[in-house]
Amino acid sequence: MPRWAEFAAALDAVSRTASKREKVALLAGYLRRLPEEALRIACTYLTGRVLPAGDPDKLQIGWAAVVEVLQDLSGASDREVSELYLRRGDLGDVAAELVARRRTVPLFREPLTLEGAHERLRRAATVRGKGAAAARVAALRVLLEQAQPMEAKYLVRVLTGDLRIGLKEGLLEEAVAEAFDAPPAAVRRADLLCSDLGEVACLARRGELGTASLRYFRPFRFMLAGNLSDPAEALGGAAREVLAEDKYDGVRVQVHRHGSRVALYSRTLDDVTASFPELEDPLLRLAPAYIADGELVAWVGDRAAPFSRLQQRLRRLDPLAVAADVPVALFLFDLLKLEGEDLLDLPLRERRRRLEALAFGGSVRLAAAERVGDTRSLQEAFRAARGRGNEGLVVKRLDAPYQPGRRGRLWLKWKEPFGTLDVVVVGAEYGHGKRAGVLSDYTFAVWDGDRLRVVGKAYSGLADAEIAELTQFFLQHTVRDLGRFKVVEPRVVLEVAFDAVSRSDRHDSGYALRFPRILRVRTDKTPQQASTLEEVEALYRRQRQPEDLT
Repeated sequence: MPRWAEFAAALDAVSRTASKREKVALLAGYLRRLPEEALRIACTYLTGRVLPAGDPDKLQIGWAAVVEVLQDLSGASDREVSELYLRRGDLGDVAAELVARRRTVPLFREPLTLEGAHERLRRAATVRGKGAAAARVAALRVLLEQAQPMEAKYLVRVLTGDLRIGLKEGLLEEAVAEAFDAPPAAVRRADLLCSDLGEVACLARRGELGTASLRYFRPFRFMLAGNLSDPAEALGGAAREVLAEDKYDGVRVQVHRHGSRVALYSRTLDDVTASFPELEDPLLRLAPAYIADGELVAWVGDRAAPFSRLQQRLRRLDPLAVAADVPVALFLFDLLKLEGEDLLDLPLRERRRRLEALAFGGSVRLAAAERVGDTRSLQEAFRAARGRGNEGLVVKRLDAPYQPGRRGRLWLKWKEPFGTLDVVVVGAEYGHGKRAGVLSDYTFAVWDGDRLRVVGKAYSGLADAEIAELTQFFLQHTVRDLGRFKVVEPRVVLEVAFDAVSRSDRHDSGYALRFPRILRVRTDKTPQQASTLEEVEALYRRQRQPEDLT
């Protein structure tokens, strides 16, 4: 059986070259030598997953579990781990160093193999209930007890989904193509349809890439929309008719139905069916077999409720217990497979026509959309969508195919931020990856009388140079050092935009901003001139709340 040490060595070699061509060649050479089952496992790991997309089992070994096992094996303190991470900026490197410092070494160390390690992780992922967390920690402990430092480094990187070898997905596909003398375009197409590079690699080895197709209960990546700032852009500066579709504020889901089974998959390709059991019957009545794309929203009366209400339904063990208090509606806007026919390459106008012919009913509905051909009509459609309580529009070309995993100009989303606030930074945290050495995540607050109350955290919107400058400032103005997190003097004001305000018990303000992003550093404002909790409460009241809709 192929050893884990060989997998780690291959990845390490790939990480040590900056040449994309050499990365592809090194990886192709490694993949070519693997037997089929090991090939499937290795390619899945290389995509940042332990299990393929849509797999009903979830491994869920996170940072805390990894650190717990490493400390147990090495005797490292919390402070040592924190300092080591700040110095290394990567949990895999931390694992390599701490495994090298293990207090005990197994008397009979068995070499780790790809299949053996994967089988242990797979078994741990199948455990349900109260013993699940302990089973996963136990599996991780066994593997790290057996691992050499380099093996531990890449085992932890696989588990955290961050390989850090500079191998983007397109290069992975190129490596598979080169390994098995397959056309790169055929590999890319098969991967878009399967969302399982392990399966694609096996098809390429057997010369069967042409058999790849959409499969029921094998989720694939969603087509994404670019951003639209000028309505005229959507029309291409010409008299072109487009579909103006309501943009709902919920959870994107892909629906698969075949036989008596229905499954819903999130944008991360995770199975979320169990969270919404009341959708099963209307989805079964829609058509005998299909794959559709849509948005799931909390729904009260005749309009969508704030996203914060929908969050109450996610990851609950007893979803029906809150179903009556948080009803949902599923709006479908695309049809990708019907019976035995893949529809991806058909133009949107034809996919929409077939979608409209399905048997909608109950809480499963057709997304609101209309054809428009000029800027004024598009603006009117936008105002109408906002009036229905939705975020705005997704403007789609009627001749557009469905392109899984692509964000282009065939779909354009048009929405406005709900509001902006000037907030004071009260905490700064080190980031991850390339931002592991800078304070890039900012906790911010607004004034409640003469006290600052936290309303959120943001890490996007600033340039690297701005973050570097703020890092130096915050390090010089830290009032309490908690390792990764620094409590800082309230001296920096940021302007942040956000999509909604929700109630929250995580912050002492009682509120949280949804999807906050930094617009700029307000060097023109003193902290005393920042926004107030009263303004936040006014924005919250401006939203139509669910209790107002009953």
